[in-house]
Amino acid sequence: MMTTQLVTLTKDRMVVKLEQDVVPFRNRVKEHATKIGMGLVNQTKLITAASELSRNMLRYAGGGEVLIEVVSKGRENGIRLTFSDKGPGIEDIKKAMQDGYSTGKSLGLGLPGTKRLVSEFDIKSVPNQGTTVIILKWKNG
Repeated sequence: MMTTQLVTLTKDRMVVKLEQDVVPFRNRVKEHATKIGMGLVNQTKLITAASELSRNMLRYAGGGEVLIEVVSKGRENGIRLTFSDKGPGIEDIKKAMQDGYSTGKSLGLGLPGTKRLVSEFDIKSVPNQGTTVIILKWKNG
């Protein structure tokens, strides 16, 4: 659970409904990360996590929406991404967060790999209603 007091500096929304929406979305995330001076390694981690989550949203829920926010906490800036879909939801989040677990027969990073790439990770899912995943990557973390 993210309990940090954050200030949102900018907000940007993107719809990811088709495979071809992923590249413009990744580019937008990179633009925001570059603007706050995030280093290349952290940008790569953020963009990799964002790609995985957007592809999951496409694969399992037929797409959804992503809120891209530049946030700050004191002197630290970061990028927070909120992925929301109206898909089938995740029956067992605990199981989905285990390494090696996949329902999609993929060799993707999965949710646990994505969590390791970012500073903060939160997931909520209601079967038959959808899933929301929030990730935050600090500029220096």
